[in-house]
Amino acid sequence: MPNISLQTAATLTEWSLSTLRRRLADGTLRCASSHPDKNKAMICFDSIKNDICIAVDADAIALIQRADTGDVGAQNDLAVLFLDNNKPQSAIYWLELAAKQNCADAMQLLGSCYLTGNGLAKDDNLAMMWVARAASLCHPIALAQMQSIRLLPDEDCA
Repeated sequence: MPNISLQTAATLTEWSLSTLRRRLADGTLRCASSHPDKNKAMICFDSIKNDICIAVDADAIALIQRADTGDVGAQNDLAVLFLDNNKPQSAIYWLELAAKQNCADAMQLLGSCYLTGNGLAKDDNLAMMWVARAASLCHPIALAQMQSIRLLPDEDCA
């Protein structure tokens, strides 16, 4: 089984980082061999597998491992998996990572989450920013969203 970062474990279990560190310290969770980056603690996936907030199969485990190593497509796909399982707060972490790496799908989804307040505080300005960034990369849904905004009638700001 793979070793994963503490942040990935936090999104999978919905535990805080302090809870994970406390469980590592008391031996409830197993620390994996050291990561090349000495500041990045890794844990054994097996030690949290019974506490994961969504059902995972072998394909999902492989997806988690790829996302944890920085694969932007896997990060977006993992976010979608969390969204599909009604775990938007866990999805937001992965959407933000992928969006910051110019993944148009993640940008559009993150914008939609901000628009509806799904997994984070509703923020129309951030929603517009992320959807516009996705549209600038020719994302078809984001382009349609921006087009519909342009078709809205002008309103008084009063």
